Amino acid sequence: MAVLQVEDKDPTLAALSKAARHHGVWILIGSLAVKTDSTGGRFANRSFLISDAGQIVARYDKIHMFDVTISDSETYRESAGYKPGERAVLAQTPLGTVGMTICYDLRFPHLYRSLAQAGAQILTVPSAFSPVSGAAHWEPLLRARAIETGCYVLAPAQCGTHAASEGKVRKTHGHSLAIAPWGEVIADGGTDPGCVFVDLDLAEIEAARSRIPSVTTNPAFDGPV
Repeated sequence: MAVLQVEDKDPTLAALSKAARHHGVWILIGSLAVKTDSTGGRFANRSFLISDAGQIVARYDKIHMFDVTISDSETYRESAGYKPGERAVLAQTPLGTVGMTICYDLRFPHLYRSLAQAGAQILTVPSAFSPVSGAAHWEPLLRARAIETGCYVLAPAQCGTHAASEGKVRKTHGHSLAIAPWGEVIADGGTDPGCVFVDLDLAEIEAARSRIPSVTTNPAFDGPV
């Protein structure tokens, strides 16, 4: 944690902003740990969307903290060091309206429904799933979020083996995925670092929602069943 910086002084953010401007491309950073002015000194797990001019057009702080026990040897308490975000975020881009989320948010469908109802056409889910939960849940959850909302889901995912604290190593599942609004996988990045390219047809969003209009439906609920 000693290497963390406030947003304005973060070298990774500065370098990626420069790269976006130099190459004339939009970049989603998902995510950076940054220092905040939070009481108790907790950090933010923050995703940034950078325009082709190198400007930050949206910031999203992860709302749902990863406090879980995956196995006897694998436990996480993200809330011990990080302050949860307090609001959902939409970003306007030339391609469409983007709803920004991060990793563990994926398990909370109400967030994605709210983003879709607010106008999101594309949902981003940058993640670092563990091999255990990734193998079991990564693709099904992403497909479910696409199906439920009629949105494209773009989920860049960390892969490989990484150095961790106290001499330990950490492994991640990989399989960056792009999911179409009807729920089909249109790209899978596999388990090695690399680039994946997809074409998005926003007409597919309206087509999916017109076939199954669940995102525009608010069914009555009369109580426990």
